Amino acid sequence: MKTKTLIAVFVCLLFTNCLFAQRGDVYQRSKEYEPPTDSLVLNKLSRWQDLKFGVLFHWGIYSVPGIMESWYLCADDWIKRDTTQTYQQFKDWYWGLSKKFNPVKFNPDQWANVMKDAGMKYVLFTTKHHDGFCMFDSKYTDYSIANGPFKDNPKRDVAKYVFDAFRRQDFMIGAYFSKPDWHSQYYWWDVYPTGNRNVNYNIKTFPWRWKMFTKFVHNQVEELMTRYGSMDILWLDGGQVNKYNNQDIDMPGLAQMARSHQPGLIMVDRTIHGPYENYQTPENQIPNQQLSYPWESCITLTDSWGWSPKTNFKSPAKVINMLVEIVAKGGCLVLGVGPTPEGLIEQESVNRLHQIGLWMHTNGKAIYNTRITTNYHSGNTWFTADKNGKTIYAIYTVGDKETIPATISWEGNIPKKGSKVILLKTGKTVKWKSDGNAVTIVLPKKIANESLAFSFNVK
Repeated sequence: MKTKTLIAVFVCLLFTNCLFAQRGDVYQRSKEYEPPTDSLVLNKLSRWQDLKFGVLFHWGIYSVPGIMESWYLCADDWIKRDTTQTYQQFKDWYWGLSKKFNPVKFNPDQWANVMKDAGMKYVLFTTKHHDGFCMFDSKYTDYSIANGPFKDNPKRDVAKYVFDAFRRQDFMIGAYFSKPDWHSQYYWWDVYPTGNRNVNYNIKTFPWRWKMFTKFVHNQVEELMTRYGSMDILWLDGGQVNKYNNQDIDMPGLAQMARSHQPGLIMVDRTIHGPYENYQTPENQIPNQQLSYPWESCITLTDSWGWSPKTNFKSPAKVINMLVEIVAKGGCLVLGVGPTPEGLIEQESVNRLHQIGLWMHTNGKAIYNTRITTNYHSGNTWFTADKNGKTIYAIYTVGDKETIPATISWEGNIPKKGSKVILLKTGKTVKWKSDGNAVTIVLPKKIANESLAFSFNVK
């Protein structure tokens, strides 16, 4: 009993630190953008920009106790660990979680059905996080879901079943993959102490070892590109691994190999400016203004990327309003949802995602397949446009503690004289008037207290 109590206290301490530590794992997005030149990539990128809303799954051994993914292994100065354990004791405990990860209720069809119901259109699945534990059956390491307690399950190669389930629901498919691997002896060599997030030996002194690590990365990416069906996005995390930081893994060769198997593959080498960052990925934030190039805000549904037994959920209204703002600024939203250690989407997530989906079902025209407008924001109202630019959508956002008024107003984007303004929720016209550069809409009585979208033609 004492042992179980100590473990519970330890996990609680980790969880509390995860919530309140200043996160240092978030790199700033690139300040420049270099568009791809491959027509196949450009076409797929345009298709992806039409989708607007996706899901990112973090699921791994960290899900067993419900703690922050990987980062407690790192010695970055923002990490706060339990001081009653030595670092080696902690590492032994963390690595050992692989022997307890047995998701016997794993149901990827439930995942896909829930996300489709939410109105999502693309998926990113974490095939390997920085801790090196593979959520696919890699032949280049034994440290994977396919070699632990789940090894005899017919769905032991979980990545395959996740990707297949989402393809059946017509999702665009993406694989998250960590460039660093803290479990690999070619990255964190146990001859030397483990330092921060970077490689822990001198690459110039041991070039052969780094060459082996580069080969290891290429081999695992090639597995993902050849054994798991059609792939649309390769989402590479771990920005410290790049040539500018003297950790060159031959991105030109990696991209060429990946695209030889998956023509038109979107490469997302996160935070690394250049030809392999086909879209940018600001994390848990929304840019202050419109961006003219492809981008995606990756934001969590709860306080953390993975599942946690005790957390705070964002409300459906908050997620909807974030999505509206992001789309009006030219981006997509990928929402982080953590499956449980048993392999399900927990009911609280299901309930909130369903409410988001109800809104998307009636208001999706203002989100999907849209593009930005010059005048994209006025007070509580955000604007998007059809690709032809003739139809404008105005989305009036309502927060959790706000009450929708009887009339709403915005400036700019004046409807064409005599044209109809349609409330998407009902499909019916609403009364409106303009005064100079301002528009006033009279709302129907007994309208739901939620964000509202309108369509109209402009002058």
